[in-house]
Amino acid sequence: HQNRYVDVSETLRAAISQNPFLKVIIANGYYDLATPYFATEYTVNHLALAPELRANVALTYYEAGHMMYVHEPSLAQLRADLVAFLRDSRHGEA
Repeated sequence: HQNRYVDVSETLRAAISQNPFLKVIIANGYYDLATPYFATEYTVNHLALAPELRANVALTYYEAGHMMYVHEPSLAQLRADLVAFLRDSRHGEA
C-alpha cells in the first residue's frame, strides 16, 4: 500500500448510517497540505448521507496547518469547538 492515500469514507458512511446517534467532528487546518480541508469537504459532501444524518457531521476550521494544536490561537478555538461539540452531543444537538 505504499504511495496510496487512505480512504475511510465508506467506513465512515456505513458507521453513520448504521448508528444515527453517532456524531463526528472533523478539525481542518486551512494550511494543512497533508489533509487539505477542501478534500475533506468534498468527501463529506459525497458520502450520500440522508440530510438528517449529514447534520451529524461537524466540520471545523483553524488558521493553522496539520497540527493546529501547536498554533496557540487555533488550540484555544479547537478546545472551544470540542467543548461545544461534546455539550451539544449530550443534548442531541450536534
